[in-house]
Amino acid sequence: MIRSIFLFLDRTYILQNSLLPSIWDTGLELFRTHIVSDGAVQSRTVEGILEQIERERNGETVDRSLLRSLLGMLSDLQVYKDSFEQRFLTETNRLYAAEGQRLMQERDVPEYLHHVARRLEEENDRVISYLDQSTQKPLITTVEKQLLGEHMNAILQKGLWMLLDENRVCELMLLYELLNKVKGGLTALLQAWRDYIKSFGGEIVSSPEKDKEMVQELLDFKDKMDHVTQRCFQRNDTFINAMKEAFESFINKRPNKPAELIAKYVDSKLRAGNKEATEEELERILDKIMIIFRFIHGKDVFEAFYKKDLAKRLLVGKSASVDAEKSMLSKLKHECGAAFTSKLEGMFKDMELSKDIMIQFKQYMQNQSDPSNIELTVNILTMGYWPSYTPMDVHLPTEMVKLQEVFKVFYLGKHSGRKLQWQPTLGHAVLKTEFKEGKKELQVSLFQTLVLLMFNESDECSVEEIRAATGIEDGELKRTLQSLACGKARVLNKMPRGKDVEDADRFHFNSDFRHKLFRIKINQIQMKETVEEQVSTTERVFQDRQYQIDAAVVRIMKMRKTLSHNLLVSELYNQLKFPVKPADLKKRIESLIDRDYMERDKENPNQYHYVA
Repeated sequence: MIRSIFLFLDRTYILQNSLLPSIWDTGLELFRTHIVSDGAVQSRTVEGILEQIERERNGETVDRSLLRSLLGMLSDLQVYKDSFEQRFLTETNRLYAAEGQRLMQERDVPEYLHHVARRLEEENDRVISYLDQSTQKPLITTVEKQLLGEHMNAILQKGLWMLLDENRVCELMLLYELLNKVKGGLTALLQAWRDYIKSFGGEIVSSPEKDKEMVQELLDFKDKMDHVTQRCFQRNDTFINAMKEAFESFINKRPNKPAELIAKYVDSKLRAGNKEATEEELERILDKIMIIFRFIHGKDVFEAFYKKDLAKRLLVGKSASVDAEKSMLSKLKHECGAAFTSKLEGMFKDMELSKDIMIQFKQYMQNQSDPSNIELTVNILTMGYWPSYTPMDVHLPTEMVKLQEVFKVFYLGKHSGRKLQWQPTLGHAVLKTEFKEGKKELQVSLFQTLVLLMFNESDECSVEEIRAATGIEDGELKRTLQSLACGKARVLNKMPRGKDVEDADRFHFNSDFRHKLFRIKINQIQMKETVEEQVSTTERVFQDRQYQIDAAVVRIMKMRKTLSHNLLVSELYNQLKFPVKPADLKKRIESLIDRDYMERDKENPNQYHYVA
């Protein structure tokens, strides 16, 4: 008003005198000095404003336009920072410190996180509505420090595992976003997340009673964790790498078993009769398996079991699809190099070659003067590629022996200088059988064939007679009889009835046998893994490892000539692809010293010399 009355003075006289302040500025100056800087006025104004803000924070409605004009006035008079902002931040600090303490006790973590997010939103809104822009940063920092920074570890300890167990994607996303704002927040989250994976995964891997489901559970757990990193942790590389490290750490806590179970899981998926998966699904499952396979240190255990199962799938004709088999091979080759899969590829080559040889053999048989009424199919396996099978001498019927001889003459005629050794354990046959219901075909293993053929001669046999006539070793014979008399398709009747086969049992042919199919498969027994097989496969891996350690030691010593024990051991760790204990390395080194490949230094027992 005053300025409007004295406008002429303001526009002419004051403009010419640069030292005089304008009427507006003079007015502000007087107002600041005599009114706002007056202690009583200032403290009552500021307290009133703070009281209004606190009431708003407690959920009451206040007159925001009044607050905006009052704070605008303090801003214009340039006393906003000194008179208001410092007291406001102190009050905020006190309020949220108390609130954080109280709510951490009262509420569970998901509720608390939503509360913090809401508080931050409210404070940002306050800045936009009536606070000065410069207050935003210190204000938000205060809130984050009191509600998040102070309780970071408590939030993670109390809530992270629960959120992950229950797969609460929204809250995990919120947790990541909130902790991202606090200093050291993500580091703490990362550590807690790593601990969770190790603990949860460790439980899956370390309990032997869960072995059957272990691989499926690992795959599900990995999917779930992947989902969390992608959706909640914004695909943060640090988190993805931490997850990989954690998986690698817990999977190798229990040596060898996970590798064996992964091989068996792949076998169950690649076996014929695995109806639940289409080709695309199967491919996806194999890709996921490869991710878990990468974490494993002792890949040779996997190779041994995979090879054993692959051999059975190929020889018993139980492989679901050649494409899937080849696809898995190429994945393994890509992952572990050609040396890892060369034997497995050799197995496929053998199968292909055997097919060609059988076509030639059929033509050869047609030109024979004495044609056989049995059709013989032989798979010729190169010794080094396939698992080693213990040779078993069984008494084959004369027709079979005769055919074997014919094949031997045919094969050695083509490839002289080779030696053929028959492996009866994996042979199988189709038997034509007559029951009262009519004719059926039985698909059986070679051992089952030998047992069943005895019932052409007599109606009833004892275990002892069968053993003498077939020459099958005891454990194998009992399993074979059990599969024929106690399984789903009971072609033989056992007296007395029961699940297990005893030495005194007698068997007779079940002529009343009924089945809806014409061809009945009873040779699943060949695909089952026996305890002996499992033990011998594992032992073979350990045997191979001994040779690999020996070879590596000799290689290193030959190159270095002289080396201290510690350097030799660290060099070995670099070269060996499977986990070893220092004690085992020591044993191998001792053994090489005994066999004169190297010697200890006379003066310094920790130093070794290569012996040429």
